[in-house]
Amino acid sequence: MSREIKFRIWRAPDEYDKTSWMESWDSLLNYSMSDIFQLDNPDDVLEQFTGLKDKNGKDVYEGDILAWHSNIYRKHDWVGLVLYRGAGFAVQESDKSYSSPEWLDCACRKDANIIEVIGNIHENPELLKG
Repeated sequence: MSREIKFRIWRAPDEYDKTSWMESWDSLLNYSMSDIFQLDNPDDVLEQFTGLKDKNGKDVYEGDILAWHSNIYRKHDWVGLVLYRGAGFAVQESDKSYSSPEWLDCACRKDANIIEVIGNIHENPELLKG
């Protein structure tokens, strides 16, 4: 399995102002992340592309807030934060509840079509409250 390797940087108070990508992991070996992305501010946050897209075709990154509806489990709408956990990207639904990376992959498949990026943790943290 291969995927495009891309990152974005959150630089407060600016919005995401830089998106970069690498052709392969090999191209990263000669550089540190600080060199590549010029992370000179300790408040800069580097977020990786998951390789997935939401139902509208938008790239899903770490730090994104996703919404989806479940007709099978509890039959209501969910909101969660994308993060890297263990060996893959997962969605944190609460302090103690995480999806598996396999669930996120499945939910982002074109035939499932249930995930939508509704914001990010930096600009829209209020979406995770409640």
